[in-house]
Amino acid sequence: MLALLAAKPGALRGCPRAAAARCRRLGGTATAVPSAVPSAVPSAVPSAVPSAPRPFSQVPGEWRAGWLNLYRFWQEGGLTNLHLIMARKFRQFGPIYREKLGVYESVNIISPGDAATLFQAEGTLPERFSVPPWVAYRDFRNKPYGVLLKTGEAWRSERLLLNKEVLAPEAVPGFVPLLSAVGEDFVRRARAQARQSGHQCWTADFSQELFRFALESVCHVLYGQRLGLLQDFVEPEAQRFIEAVSRMFHTTAPMLHLPPALLRRLNTRTWRQHVQAWDVIFCQADKCIQNVYRELRLRHRSAQEHVGILGNLILRARLPLDDIRASVTEMMAGGVDTTSMTLQWALLELARAPGVQEQLRAEVLAAKREAGGDREKMLKSTRLLKAAIKETLRLHPVAVTLQRYTTHEVILQQYRIPARTLVQVGLYAMGRDPAVFPKPEQFWPQRWLAAGPKPFQGLGFGFGPRQCLGRRIAELEMQLFLMHILENFKIETMRAVEIGTKFDLILIPDKPIQLTLRPLECPA
Repeated sequence: MLALLAAKPGALRGCPRAAAARCRRLGGTATAVPSAVPSAVPSAVPSAVPSAPRPFSQVPGEWRAGWLNLYRFWQEGGLTNLHLIMARKFRQFGPIYREKLGVYESVNIISPGDAATLFQAEGTLPERFSVPPWVAYRDFRNKPYGVLLKTGEAWRSERLLLNKEVLAPEAVPGFVPLLSAVGEDFVRRARAQARQSGHQCWTADFSQELFRFALESVCHVLYGQRLGLLQDFVEPEAQRFIEAVSRMFHTTAPMLHLPPALLRRLNTRTWRQHVQAWDVIFCQADKCIQNVYRELRLRHRSAQEHVGILGNLILRARLPLDDIRASVTEMMAGGVDTTSMTLQWALLELARAPGVQEQLRAEVLAAKREAGGDREKMLKSTRLLKAAIKETLRLHPVAVTLQRYTTHEVILQQYRIPARTLVQVGLYAMGRDPAVFPKPEQFWPQRWLAAGPKPFQGLGFGFGPRQCLGRRIAELEMQLFLMHILENFKIETMRAVEIGTKFDLILIPDKPIQLTLRPLECPA
């Protein structure tokens, strides 16, 4: 499912202008992310490339015995080591391999050039892996699909409308004050915790704190309302939601390789917990949606008032309320663990690289002086800060793979890949491939700022029309959060502790990460 060996960037045949234009019309981007990578030929690429494409049956890999492969996968801890197993298979088979686990079959690639080819072949109605347990839950509870799970013209028409509210350049500035306000509250909480500690600093496993911050942030943007999650006491309903999102991710992973219908028929514990988790998520989202709907009916909206993405969708009445509810619920559930986990990794990397941390702090403080504290203006001049987030996503991608079904036959690594094949780009393996990123284990944000094209190397949010719908919200949330932290605190950690990763639908630390936030005015 992932790949470790990339074709040299110079060999990339590019993303045609027509394809990029189509992507822009749908409100997406080609995600041709800048990064400094010299041309490098991966060692596993054969020295003699055949002149004619080879048949699909010759793609290397393990795809003839799906259930036996699944058994072996479980035996070697695949449910938690998926990314590491895939990286090993790229070393074993090269930059492309075919795999079948249980009933699911895929072709796995790692080359940025192949990712560009996949983008060109995704068609006007791109389709990715549908996450079977999420679909099964909605069918079981008779819930409508949101834009994440829809396909075809139903997906296209809804996505175009949502893009205007979530991804369009004119919509983004409205998110800045909402997200910045939550960041300011986090700083106040951190300072209070430092004072109370007696050590002039706040040392903790920040996973739950960042989860609460991310939920508060996404709800402020979606609903135009605050939940009060940055207080010492969290309402039981909000805490249940936080636990439900974690449980939903945790129970999804085992059901990626077994038919959810079978687990439902057997009434397994995993299926029951998955249903209970989604029930809590939908219940919490419904309450927030009902509150917004009630307030919109009772009060007149002023010209400057921000009613949130949900309020705008309801007022414009271009989508049925059930469709709005389904998509907003997906964004609420998916926008919490993903950003909070990336921020946790970012803080760890900055703590381990004090030199980089000081460079970022200098950039942020200089931008603050020049912009007079205007956060929107500061965002335009903090290039290294944005690069640090890209670098974090390279080392610690939220998703292990990025998937598309091919709409027609494509040639990848000189193999013919038929239409309707699930092809997966290996994000974790690509990010750690020295052929694409020199010294890949080093946290070095500057690599993204050097001159030269680096298309299809930074794919943390996907590419094309089906890239992450909440991408702009997540980017702003993380940039503004790090701004506030760097302005106020020094980030520290115990350097001798090694932190690994494990797969739990998203990549998470294999042990708690202990961090320290020390106010800049306090001596170490």
